[in-house]
Amino acid sequence: MLKVKSGDLDKMGLLFERYHRPLYGFLYRMTGEKEASEDMVQNVYYRMIRYRNTFTGDGEFKTWMYHLARNVVNDYFKKNKVRHQDVSEVEARIGGGTLADEEIQKQQEINLLNNAIASLPEESREVLILSRYQELKYDEIAGILKISEGNVKVRVYRAIQQLKSIYLKLEQ
Repeated sequence: MLKVKSGDLDKMGLLFERYHRPLYGFLYRMTGEKEASEDMVQNVYYRMIRYRNTFTGDGEFKTWMYHLARNVVNDYFKKNKVRHQDVSEVEARIGGGTLADEEIQKQQEINLLNNAIASLPEESREVLILSRYQELKYDEIAGILKISEGNVKVRVYRAIQQLKSIYLKLEQ
């Protein structure tokens, strides 16, 4: 990113290749909308170029990138006045039999978990997605959210507790 900042815009292609999948995953889990998430990925990369002078190189690039992505998601929610949608989609038809029953059960559990995650408050959902799905370290999340690492740990713990509670209610 420092090379992009200094004017070598060709390096954005390398950054795109490295980070577009995890970035899309974060945005999709936050919105549950494929097309909107694809558009938001492009918007994040546009902002990277536009605001490249704000990248100091003191922290990690991923922290800066996810900070921009959070802003894009927040702008999307404000503009469209929507909350997270249900991310569960059944993409394949499953035939009968024991394996099919197991697959259906697994898909139902995934759908239940996705519904529970979608029911979380945005702050809790965001910290869970960053820590569990994006596999960011707590210090990286702290940099993204501009809070202390201890506060991140507390938020993750509370989000997991909320998720358990919601999941058990939905399961019944």
